[in-house]
Amino acid sequence: MKNLKLLIIDDEPGITSFLKEGLEEADYSVDIANNGKSGLELALSNHYNLIILDWMIPIISGIEVCRQIRKTGNMVPIIFLTAKKTLDDLVFGFEAGANDYIKKPFEFEELLVRINAQLKKSLTGDNTLKAGKLTINPISHQVFFDSKEITLTPKEFALLEYLVHNMDSVCTRNRILQQVWDITPESDTSVVDVFITFLRRKLEKAGGRKIIQTIYGVGYIVRERDLL
Repeated sequence: MKNLKLLIIDDEPGITSFLKEGLEEADYSVDIANNGKSGLELALSNHYNLIILDWMIPIISGIEVCRQIRKTGNMVPIIFLTAKKTLDDLVFGFEAGANDYIKKPFEFEELLVRINAQLKKSLTGDNTLKAGKLTINPISHQVFFDSKEITLTPKEFALLEYLVHNMDSVCTRNRILQQVWDITPESDTSVVDVFITFLRRKLEKAGGRKIIQTIYGVGYIVRERDLL
């Protein structure tokens, strides 16, 4: 995609040069930082359409870089590209504000698909969703319940948006995993349950009780009657 600018923050020269070459062939403009400090400075002082971020980098960790970017209100799509592989690592990364998470070693074609998917989401703004007292703005990534703003991570936001888009329909765990996480249905679906718990806590704190219902053995549903 021409005129779109990406930032790679990774301290492995072999990976950064490989990524830069491949992404520039795909018509992206690419900047590179080899530590968290310089990466954070670049991220906060320039406009990037997407950031590819390693977890274990010098000076400032990738997790802290991600958190600091989000603290400024910057919702640039962030993809973790890391050797950290456990479910806890996955959840921790998404909680820090990541939009996607790819485990090393990786296939470049898969990374490119994930990049294009995130860019499509960020560059194509849908209309504001309204359901009862709940308002979701996909462009500004803001959620309000009864005029009270709820602060969500990008993945929590995407999960709620998906459930509301499919209101009154049961969303299976496998389907959520595929549509929200861009992960194959054969993967462990427990990450979905973890984020449903996070999301419910935030909604209930704002007064939105019982918005997300569990259909045991199947998945989750948001019913219009529960939002009235």
